[in-house]
Amino acid sequence: MIVVTGGAGFIGSCLVKTLNDKGVHDILIVDALGTTAKWKNLVGKKYLDVVHKTAFRKELVEGEYGAEIEAIFHLGACSATTEQNADYLLENNYRYSCDLAEYAEARNIRFIYASSAATYGAGEKGYDDRTTDLNPLNMYGYSKQMFDEWVLRNGLITKFVGVKFFNVFGPNEYHKGDMASVIMKSFRQVQESNIIRLFKSYKPEYADGEQKRDFVYIKDVVETLYAMLQYGEISGIYNLGTGLARSWNDLAHAVFAAMKRTAIIEHIEMPLGLRSQYQYFTEADMSKLKETRIFKPCLSLEDAVQDYVSGYLAKDYAHY
Repeated sequence: MIVVTGGAGFIGSCLVKTLNDKGVHDILIVDALGTTAKWKNLVGKKYLDVVHKTAFRKELVEGEYGAEIEAIFHLGACSATTEQNADYLLENNYRYSCDLAEYAEARNIRFIYASSAATYGAGEKGYDDRTTDLNPLNMYGYSKQMFDEWVLRNGLITKFVGVKFFNVFGPNEYHKGDMASVIMKSFRQVQESNIIRLFKSYKPEYADGEQKRDFVYIKDVVETLYAMLQYGEISGIYNLGTGLARSWNDLAHAVFAAMKRTAIIEHIEMPLGLRSQYQYFTEADMSKLKETRIFKPCLSLEDAVQDYVSGYLAKDYAHY
């Protein structure tokens, strides 16, 4: 049995689809569905059961699963970079991860977990996944950094795989609200007003809309996660992005092109509360993953946006 925490979420549900496509159906989904539309991500998927995240943690610690579990993809977390409750993030993102990791280590279970590019903070120390001395800008990023450090401190980095996701976008993110990708938000803006609104820059070295991020498509992400499961010798912490930073203006033009609309971009004020923790540039150093046999080049921003817009957003937000 393969456990996928956060299995009804964005990356988790797309991973379940990939596992199904590879013939894997013995999947236990761990999540908290609540009152969101997240459940729609599970429709059409093949799996054994859905277990609430709190119940699963309790049952796991009490040893109720025995030798059933072959691998754990630990993708579940609070991923809101604006979350202010540090105690909640410590418990939900850090201590929960420690419990699962201890269980996996004691039973030699393959453990692949989500770290985050948010650990790199403003990027003043670069985006090298061999570096651990980092300064996250928000508590979410710090909760991920804490677990990376815990894994390293306990000598588990030679057994586990940590994945630092950069700006992932694609189908099944529809329930994420404010945390959904700018691609999805831009699609809605064009539908409603024919305009895409982007934040102004508050640094002279970046023109408005020329802040850059490493945008990576969900289909490339889940194929890499599956390869990490398939090749058990892969271990360590890895960046997962395209390795090429692109501007928000590039992204907006890609959305307009995919929608066959004339580009009209408006640059607006950034909320004051966001300015102190805003990343102006992210770009995954992919050299470490390139040294493994699982590395595959990602789709370009334009090709990925075209697939997302035409295959999913334009089809009433079809699920993957």
